[in-house]
Amino acid sequence: MIDTCWDLVASHLAFPEAPHWHEQSLWFSDIFDGQVKRLEPDGDVAVVATVPGRPSGLGWRPDGTLLVVSMTDRQLLSFDGTTWQLVADLSPVAGGDCNDMIVDRSGLAYVGNFGYHPLAGERPRAARLAMVDLAGEVHEVAVDLRFPNGMAITPGGTTLLVAETRGNRVTAFTIEADGMLKDRRIYADLGDATPDGITLDAEGAVWIASPGTREVLLVREGGRVLQSVEAPGGMAQACVLGGRDGCCLYVCCSPTHDADRALSDRTGSIWSRLVDVPAAAV
Repeated sequence: MIDTCWDLVASHLAFPEAPHWHEQSLWFSDIFDGQVKRLEPDGDVAVVATVPGRPSGLGWRPDGTLLVVSMTDRQLLSFDGTTWQLVADLSPVAGGDCNDMIVDRSGLAYVGNFGYHPLAGERPRAARLAMVDLAGEVHEVAVDLRFPNGMAITPGGTTLLVAETRGNRVTAFTIEADGMLKDRRIYADLGDATPDGITLDAEGAVWIASPGTREVLLVREGGRVLQSVEAPGGMAQACVLGGRDGCCLYVCCSPTHDADRALSDRTGSIWSRLVDVPAAAV
């Protein structure tokens, strides 16, 4: 039974992921559709761009340039509204398809990857986290991560939070002045939950989409669960706080990870609900 607090805001999608609230609009990647999309104020979904290598993480540099992770190509691309440009080849660091990303206030991009090839039958192995600097150089900034996925940066840009989906935890790093990472520590051990996309609120708690347990969690540093809500549309794979006052939680859902089924059934959806604490300051 769907929680009546949820509102359906977009439907007939393939596999919505990597949501971002940007310029008063909800942006997201419809991965299996190969498209970056934007939810318009009138409720329509507009196609912003097509990415043959499947889009995932999104972000913006200070000059407004849109950055997009091309998953299967293992590339970071930029899009000016018309033309694609290669920013960086991520394959030297990525051990599998690339996935989510966060871009900091200066334009540095942190990009995760699977670490292995699940569709090829490979066993899970640790992954490395990439950071792409303003010149397009790729740096390995963390190792031995278990499927690094959604990320968040705390206000002031001092701490990077990384969801380790197969590690069942959120891991924290201190961000140095040059964007490199140090002081690795566990932010929250999540038990059976499988953190995918995450979003940080103004009180320092993290909303976590957990597709494995089909729920959305609000968790404090240290692992205390403040709320646990059943996913409204099957699996919840990603979430973001947005809206005019930052108090709207958007959740990307899909009942399947199978690309063919997702494209044929088009049961992917995005839902929203109001929460008490707004998004953390960017």
